[in-house]
Amino acid sequence: MADRSLILTLAKVLIAAAWVDGEVTQDEINSAKDLLFHLPHTAANAPGMRLTSREWSILEMYVESPVDAAERARLVSELQTALRTPEDKALVLDMLEEVVRADGAVSPEETAVLAEIKESIDQADTGLMGKLSRLFGGAVERRSEAAQGPNRELFYDDFVQNRVFYSVNQRLQAEGKSLSLDDGDLRKYSLAGALMAKVAQTDRTVTDAEFEAMAEALQERWDVARETAVFITEVAVSQISATQDMYRMQREFASLTSETERERFIEVLFLVAAADDQVSFEETEEIRLLANGLNLSHSQFIAAKLAAAGQSAP
Repeated sequence: MADRSLILTLAKVLIAAAWVDGEVTQDEINSAKDLLFHLPHTAANAPGMRLTSREWSILEMYVESPVDAAERARLVSELQTALRTPEDKALVLDMLEEVVRADGAVSPEETAVLAEIKESIDQADTGLMGKLSRLFGGAVERRSEAAQGPNRELFYDDFVQNRVFYSVNQRLQAEGKSLSLDDGDLRKYSLAGALMAKVAQTDRTVTDAEFEAMAEALQERWDVARETAVFITEVAVSQISATQDMYRMQREFASLTSETERERFIEVLFLVAAADDQVSFEETEEIRLLANGLNLSHSQFIAAKLAAAGQSAP
């Protein structure tokens, strides 16, 4: 019976295989989830994997952005090491077929990668000699080689606490680019982008005017280059969602900024909300909650609101 480690590693490989044609369909995602829900969880002797929130988040990391050949090779190597019995191998091969065919069409790229993974799985030794090899160094050597490949899980904390920063770095790495910003500044600007996007998306739509206001805020308030400001804004708008942990983002932003900087940032949030010529009650309430989360008083919130409107506090 497959163990927890094998199932989780298999799920990552399934997602990686689904990415080979450049996209992951909802059918492919659902097929991978079915694997986790319906295979037996041996530790609890109950049907279905009881994943922790951290484990779900780690799988989400692979669903969110493409998995390249080098990272896929690392995952396949880890899967080889996790195999213990012929039944494990049969399970893996069956699930690979099911997920790749889940969307009803198998591309040439998927066919090639499926054959590549199958060959690797077929080569895994689940007999006595394979177990001895894992025990006395074979698995250690394979894990050492695999560790040299890309591993997004090393950046799990950023994925959870500062999703925009994580995604900016993922895109830069994929495109072979870099920004002329130090790590601390990029973290802060990414958080600012995420919080601005949160306000802009209060009505579920980010208008062109709101997008421009966000980019201009990064340029004018923090002297960020135009191209970089637009890039961060694009990532922020694409990543913000109700599932993100706003409390963590507010806490980190507060730790990276001064009180005065945060007061001025609340003004920025009102300017973003007003970019489409009106600030709704819902947007005002969202900004109030963010101000509270940034350790600002109600009077500071009111002062920022008036300043953004070109008025002075009484």
